[in-house]
Amino acid sequence: MRGRRAAAGRSGRGSRGACAGLRGYVLVIAEKPKAARRIAEALGGGSARYCRGSGRAGFWVLRFNGSLMVVASAVGHLFGLHTEERGFPVFSYEWRPLWAIDRGAAYTRPYYELLRRLSRDASLFVNACDYDIEGSVIGYLVIRFFGDLRRARRAKFSSLTAPELRRAFSRLEPLDYDMVEAGLARHELDWIWGINVSRALMDSVKAATGRRIVLSAGRVQSPTLREAVRRDLERRLHVPLPLFRVSAVLRRGEWRRTVTARVVEERAEARRAAEAIRRSGKAVVAAVEKRRARLPRPYPFNLPDLQTEAARVFGFSPMFTQRVAEELYLDGLISYPRTNSQKLPPSLDLSSILRGLSGLRQYSGLVRLVEEMTGGRLRPRNGPRDDPAHPAIYPTGVVPREPLTGAKAKLYDLIVKRFLATISVDALVSYTSVTLVLGDGSRVKLTGARVENPGWLRVYEPYGRVAEEELPPLKRGDVLEVERVSVRTEYVKPPEQYTKLMLVRWMERVGIGTEATRARIVELLFERGYLESRRGKIRATELGIAVSEFLDTYFRELTSVELTRVFEKLLNDIRFGRAERGKVIEEAKRLLSERLRLFKERYMLEAGRRLGVALGYLRPRRSCVLCGREAVEGEALCKLHLEAYRRLREAYPLWVKRGAAQSWDDYVRSVARLRATGELVAEVARALMEGRLPSP
Repeated sequence: MRGRRAAAGRSGRGSRGACAGLRGYVLVIAEKPKAARRIAEALGGGSARYCRGSGRAGFWVLRFNGSLMVVASAVGHLFGLHTEERGFPVFSYEWRPLWAIDRGAAYTRPYYELLRRLSRDASLFVNACDYDIEGSVIGYLVIRFFGDLRRARRAKFSSLTAPELRRAFSRLEPLDYDMVEAGLARHELDWIWGINVSRALMDSVKAATGRRIVLSAGRVQSPTLREAVRRDLERRLHVPLPLFRVSAVLRRGEWRRTVTARVVEERAEARRAAEAIRRSGKAVVAAVEKRRARLPRPYPFNLPDLQTEAARVFGFSPMFTQRVAEELYLDGLISYPRTNSQKLPPSLDLSSILRGLSGLRQYSGLVRLVEEMTGGRLRPRNGPRDDPAHPAIYPTGVVPREPLTGAKAKLYDLIVKRFLATISVDALVSYTSVTLVLGDGSRVKLTGARVENPGWLRVYEPYGRVAEEELPPLKRGDVLEVERVSVRTEYVKPPEQYTKLMLVRWMERVGIGTEATRARIVELLFERGYLESRRGKIRATELGIAVSEFLDTYFRELTSVELTRVFEKLLNDIRFGRAERGKVIEEAKRLLSERLRLFKERYMLEAGRRLGVALGYLRPRRSCVLCGREAVEGEALCKLHLEAYRRLREAYPLWVKRGAAQSWDDYVRSVARLRATGELVAEVARALMEGRLPSP
């Protein structure tokens, strides 16, 4: 801000002429004000002048390579899709100013008006928004509605450093129409999917209850919600099955280690194994294997890897990591973060980045260490993933204007050290593997590790470590004493509860959404009240369960992972010129139209009634005796508790067979008190114990 105020001051009364009466300039459209400032300072140096517009919107005037340039900014999207039609299905829409269709976007109006005014006298237009699908669409729409697409160019850059920006503006490219088409198609698909299924939700509630409520669904949002609800309900419906772990404490001299001999399903088998190990009293070394292996350097960060590591190290959510990384990018400190690439290009000047980093006291020693370890031969360990638009994330070497603090300092440190690690050298670790045979014939493997040469681990501290563990010197035929044997009853745990990061990675694994959108979609599910967080874990709300059941019952095909993945592929094909936007949109309209009309004709009132009951707008025909949800017809329980009851009954014979229970009452009491039991199952078990439900 100091630099901006200073520049604005220089453009005050004495330089008003630089801001008025401009004609025939190149209009450069940046995505955000901070990016506009970076571009202006890089191209114009100290001669760039800041001119005030209306409100918070302003622009920069400068000369670059003999051309008069005006650099102005959007604030993300300035246009959105809109329709005047009511009801559903609806397939007619147009692009409108975002401030005119969304009250929450009033802040975009000054930027919209300024760009419209500046476009009148421009001789050339340059889209200098972020080089991704969204940036391509933002700049394209500004030029389409305010300027002239025949006089338009694209600036392509991966960092906001002065050298890269000057290179990009010295070799402007044609507009990236394939990226634009893919971006427009994504917006149109998401809009027609979202507005139609959302209106189906809301209109069905209105038809059945007379009440209005804001509910939403989306092309990628809906399958993500369904997965989050599915996992949460699987946990709540979990009936833990018993397992029996046979453990032995081994000793040799002062060294001790507890090992697992075997995990079995039946108590009798576990007791026989434990008795055989106890009688033998020894474990014999059957094999010893020693090896030295390189521990490869990590790949450079792409956005998913950065989100994963920031969650592991700092506990950051994916969206928070993405937001902080974007701030670091706008500060010119790192390259563009919304990338899937794990590759640093050969053209990247690694030595120059190291020189810049060595100017920061906390990294100067690490830079020297990397140069010593590599002998100056800097080669990143690139990973398999690539991105046609941007390389992996790297620090630019630009020294921050002010010391970084808080989350920005943490994330920057992680990115710098990952970069230094990937261009350093592999670590060298020696491993020892010992195979033991116990008295019951089971084979146990002990593993020891010792770091001989830490290599990249030294520069990635404290984020990367090898758990070192020494084993006693052993050779084949040596005997270890069995000090103690035990049998412990354990229970199968429910599936792991999702975190925000795990849900984002699930989206990545099944191929829905993009690097830039996945974290935002997960956050949207929380904003809509469909999901909530408890101690960092995801839990579905009653509203989320109701909406998910609605989608699963009436729009399963339209909100399936499979169909979403098909359209993601088509969007990618558009980006690479293998498919046409118009044909993809028409196919989506056909699918939606058929399913929506069927829903409207046959299911709308009943679906609305069921949603109305779940929302508390209507009384259930008959209430579940345990929770008040609507009971299944002819039953005393709701759909969820009835499923819990079914699973509880089905698991009883397995408990008896495994020797963990004898009578039904013992079984129910055991299940009710276990921490691993899902809450819906525990509620049924307690009701059985209290006589509120009949035993089968």
